[in-house]
Amino acid sequence: MAKVFEKKELKKKSENLSDWYTDVVLKAELADYGPAKGTMVIRPYGYAIWERLQHILDTMFKEYGVVNAYFPLFIPYSFLEKEKEHMKGFSPELAIVTHGGGEKLKEPLVVRPTSETIMYHMYAKWIQSYRDLPVLINQWNNVVRWEMRTYLFLRTTEFLWQEGHTAHETEVDAIRMQEAALAWYQKAYEEYYAVPVIAGIKSNKEKFAGAKTTYTVEALMPDGKALQGATSHNLGQNFSKVFDIKFQNRKSQEDFAWQTSWGFSTRSLGGLFLVHGDDQGLILPPNIAPMQVIVMPIRKSDLSNELLDEYVQNIKEALLNGGVRVKVDAREEPSVGRRFNEWEVKGIPVRFEIGHKEAEDNTVTLVRRDTGEKTVVKRSDMLVTVEKVLKTIQDDLFEKAKTFRDKHTHEVSTYDEFKKIMETSRGFIKAFWCENAHCETAIKEETKASTRCLPLEDIDKNLDGVCVKCGAKAIHKWLFAQAY
Repeated sequence: MAKVFEKKELKKKSENLSDWYTDVVLKAELADYGPAKGTMVIRPYGYAIWERLQHILDTMFKEYGVVNAYFPLFIPYSFLEKEKEHMKGFSPELAIVTHGGGEKLKEPLVVRPTSETIMYHMYAKWIQSYRDLPVLINQWNNVVRWEMRTYLFLRTTEFLWQEGHTAHETEVDAIRMQEAALAWYQKAYEEYYAVPVIAGIKSNKEKFAGAKTTYTVEALMPDGKALQGATSHNLGQNFSKVFDIKFQNRKSQEDFAWQTSWGFSTRSLGGLFLVHGDDQGLILPPNIAPMQVIVMPIRKSDLSNELLDEYVQNIKEALLNGGVRVKVDAREEPSVGRRFNEWEVKGIPVRFEIGHKEAEDNTVTLVRRDTGEKTVVKRSDMLVTVEKVLKTIQDDLFEKAKTFRDKHTHEVSTYDEFKKIMETSRGFIKAFWCENAHCETAIKEETKASTRCLPLEDIDKNLDGVCVKCGAKAIHKWLFAQAY
């Protein structure tokens, strides 16, 4: 027997964001806890959102010329030892296999935390000449990083992602690839997730282990904490020299490939769920929602429902033909009211209520999830109206999130101001920093705030300032925040 859905059981976002988040992820059937510590089962509804994101990004990748492949889950331990900085960065998070088939392995195997080493071992075999370049490969896979504190979607021991790994003839080509990946990620967040992000470059301390530079997109969550949305890395020739990825260049000289890597994971879904929602549950932006419209036929037991069902089917086909993602909820149980609540928790952008009156009048009652506004729409105007409403919801959600972010982005000139904000409302702080790692560490230890990035638009601005922490000369205003 199906469980009875109870709206009143849902914790309130307005009272406790963390409790609401966990509750809504479970009750909206996005995910559940796996039996092994720190693991997560992504349920069909949650996976449908990820599949939609996959399709969106995969289309962008392929238009650029990136192709998909798959590489092994197990990596010889010695591969990670080749690139010392890379190994140091991942060492605390590694899951290592020492036995297989009932016997101790001659060499331990690492369950991939990321695939640079295994992929570049193969690239060294495949690349001999500049004619073999560029290599533009992406894979959709799972990785394992042994997290001590886990949080559904946001931080789990195993997660899904895509990781692009490319090899190029010149660094200019590699940087162009790094920038393209960052642009894809920014577009995914802003145009599909309706989450505004700040694109920037990571500090040397915060960059990817083994990278020359790391670009990032940073989003602000409702509790004032930052979420690192996705990253793209210019690896320079660091890995190609270690893994011997050499090629004969156009001058018949031996050269090492210039490389990039870039990734976007299921933790992004956690950010999506945190940003959009209210005390009634999720609110999914229409561009990413697997279902944009839920159609609810309201039957009466004392009347024939044949004409109503025919009308509902006609509505569904018209929406599908118009490119709208739609589902009809024709269940007999639970009650219509409880099913309304269920779809509210799941965040479906628009609900159509269709009863006998609507069928007789050739209308539908359209309800917006984000505002609760109800509108009676003529059947002849339905498609045009719902398209406009979906676009309006998408735009309104983005503007609401952007307004929140801008309101909680502060420029400070003193360390006292900095500390006060981090002790109270949090949010993004823009402040001069001397770019000294010791100063960066001290700020994080004292305030729990880390450098999130130097915004790309500010990289070429050489200003005249002093570090918010130590008072030394500083030429850039960096973005700081406490982070997940």
